[in-house]
Amino acid sequence: MKHLWITAGAVLATATGHAQDAPMFRCDLARTGVAIGSPLTTLTKIKWAFHTDGRVISTPAVVGGTAYFGSTDGNVYAVETATGTKRWAFKTEARVTSSPAVEAGLVYVGSYDGNFYAIDATTGLLRWKFRTKGERRFAGKHLHGYPPAGEVIPDPFDVYLSSPAVWRGVVYFGSGDGNVYALDAGTGRLRWKFKTGNVVHASPALAGGMLYIGSWDTWFYALNARTGRLEWRFKTGEDTQVHNQTGIQGTAAISGGVVFFECRDAHVYALDARTGRKKWAYDTQGSWGMSSPAVRNGRVWFTTADGRRFREVDAANGNETFALQSSWYFSASPAIVGSYAYAANWDGRLMAIDLEAQKVAWVFQTDSSRANLAKYTKPDGGMNYRATMLEYFADDIGVEFARIFTMGSFLASPVLVDGVLYVGSTDGNLYALM
Repeated sequence: MKHLWITAGAVLATATGHAQDAPMFRCDLARTGVAIGSPLTTLTKIKWAFHTDGRVISTPAVVGGTAYFGSTDGNVYAVETATGTKRWAFKTEARVTSSPAVEAGLVYVGSYDGNFYAIDATTGLLRWKFRTKGERRFAGKHLHGYPPAGEVIPDPFDVYLSSPAVWRGVVYFGSGDGNVYALDAGTGRLRWKFKTGNVVHASPALAGGMLYIGSWDTWFYALNARTGRLEWRFKTGEDTQVHNQTGIQGTAAISGGVVFFECRDAHVYALDARTGRKKWAYDTQGSWGMSSPAVRNGRVWFTTADGRRFREVDAANGNETFALQSSWYFSASPAIVGSYAYAANWDGRLMAIDLEAQKVAWVFQTDSSRANLAKYTKPDGGMNYRATMLEYFADDIGVEFARIFTMGSFLASPVLVDGVLYVGSTDGNLYALM
């Protein structure tokens, strides 16, 4: 296995050519995670790194030579892809972990301040905003077994906000208030809303006039995109004790009349898009699915969290055809370009995987990972949770995650546009790699 290690301090600037657009999370309305173009088969350098004052968990939309993304510093940024120069920043009142969608000159994105924004893509000025009933994270009593047993604890793994989709003049997104919203894309006027039983931080996928989305209430929903009418729903697993193996956090992908999605109940599901009938369920042996699968040509690629694996399965039957073991958790969703997959890890390393050779072609590692990885890693290379904790108590979850994220962890998903790979990190940077 050949690794090319690029140090994040060696930032170089170069010119760029014409960019192919990636206007939304997972590339398209069906959320397939497949980009058009040639893969980045060799990593040579960091083109630039744009630094924010927060963590970059938002996946960038790259349109017309500009990368649009959010940061936990509360800003939505527009950065010139040729140079990494800031074009504008739009300030919200809380962290932005939604991945923007760009359509008809507007940038659509949600914030933890409970507002959904439409921002002028050229000027960064507000065009309109819509107030939801308020954002919140999924929470549960005695969550993940943390004491105190009688206390409701917000889930620290619920890091993403729903990323919008725009179709036929309507923008769709989910909310922590439990609703799926459909707004007029030009004015922000409410078209319809659909109430689920809990937080909705998955992103809507659309195909054939239908909207597909999961909720933390354990149900997966198929809605009529025009009216919001429920067409069918599918029940996933439930954990009523410590709320660990429960909820749909990731976004579905649609291909060939089948809906594929990961679930925290340790399964990847394939459902008939028209009826909701289960075609197969892949058992991840207790490992969460927090990310979104990629689908193309009869293959499905996905990553798992505590299982620490990148997997390829047959789309027809769910049989595994290839797997790679990693060291830490995956939350970021894999990106597919040509015969390559790009998978980014909590340990601050991003792998380029040659799917034909079924091996890692190159690895990018952040400087933060180089500096801090050994402190929180077991001898076998896995994450040492004990080293990140002060004590096993709900109050210390924030300390634990703050220490983990000193790795420059990748929770944002990589995006490849015109030969440049863009990815955000908890070290505060959006990287452009080439």
